Amino acid sequence: MSPLPQSSWPEPGEDAPAPRVVRHFTLTSGRAHTDVEIPLEATIRRLSLVDGTPLPGGVHRRILDVCDTTSLAEVSANLSMPIGVVRVLVGDLVEQGHLRIQATITDDSSFDERRDLIERTLRGLRSL
Repeated sequence: MSPLPQSSWPEPGEDAPAPRVVRHFTLTSGRAHTDVEIPLEATIRRLSLVDGTPLPGGVHRRILDVCDTTSLAEVSANLSMPIGVVRVLVGDLVEQGHLRIQATITDDSSFDERRDLIERTLRGLRSL
């Protein structure tokens, strides 16, 4: 492993950047995979809970706050977290019933499904 370039070292009297308190992999208990298949472009929908199920806290709550009709990649960017970590945490929330993954197209998708995806993409781009 090569040392950091000298230009990235703090100057004398400058404060060094604060280290992260929690490493991302600790948020997933070291897990790198989820049982839920979540493509990068898949739209994530937040489900409204009517049965009184309490909302999770911490990073799971932050994910719930940013992911209604956004893609997995957008959630990762909004939270400044690695996409693999976000994928595992979103998978947890899907399994707990807080989120739903909207299907994307596959090789077997019909013409109507493909058109629907293109229309949703265009609506999203127009709203920017």
